[in-house]
Amino acid sequence: MKIHIMTLFPGMFDNFFKESLIGKAVDKKILDIDIVNIRDYSKKSSMSVDDYVYGGGSGMLMQVEPIVDCYRDIVKGRKVSTYYLSPRGKLFNQDMAKEMAKDEETVYICGHYEGIDERALTLTGASEISIGDYVLTGGELPCMIVVDTVARFIKGVLSNDDSTKDESFADGLLEYPQYTRPSEYEGLKVPEILLSGDHAKVEAWRKEKALEITKKNRPDLYEKYINKN
Repeated sequence: MKIHIMTLFPGMFDNFFKESLIGKAVDKKILDIDIVNIRDYSKKSSMSVDDYVYGGGSGMLMQVEPIVDCYRDIVKGRKVSTYYLSPRGKLFNQDMAKEMAKDEETVYICGHYEGIDERALTLTGASEISIGDYVLTGGELPCMIVVDTVARFIKGVLSNDDSTKDESFADGLLEYPQYTRPSEYEGLKVPEILLSGDHAKVEAWRKEKALEITKKNRPDLYEKYINKN
């Protein structure tokens, strides 16, 4: 997958694309990352890309021209899936990540200040994505979260491509508790059923615990699951 990231702060992505499984995916050329500095498309001697908001209001807004010029230089007329990280966007989830992983090429636009000129969204055709009901100082951290989540569904990124099948949200429930050696630590023992070797009982226990945890931590998901099943 080819990933283009439009940002005012390219340095924020340096370590992210060099470490862990994402870094390995880049090294193996499963992911091809292109970080583009929007400031390079500023027409101002100061290289600034923001201005006051029409109609008044606090803060500054990213201008349409450098964003659109940057975007058009990247896509060069091609039709590319484009996303803008925004608190007002559609709430990002696992199902969206699976669909986005099918894209061969993607552009992410990271905003700052009070956001970006609405015309930039119109002219780039960007879909707005939110990672939650809160506001951050910029779109770089949300972009990292989305890219990391999407990348896990791209073949070859995980050492075991089946890893995504049993984790949280895979079947609509949160993940069950998991344990490894030692079997006892400071008086806390691994549940006996997990040591029994009885796979049917283990699966039943895991399902029961997944339901319990989902009901406690995410009653909205629990109700959705119960109604669906």
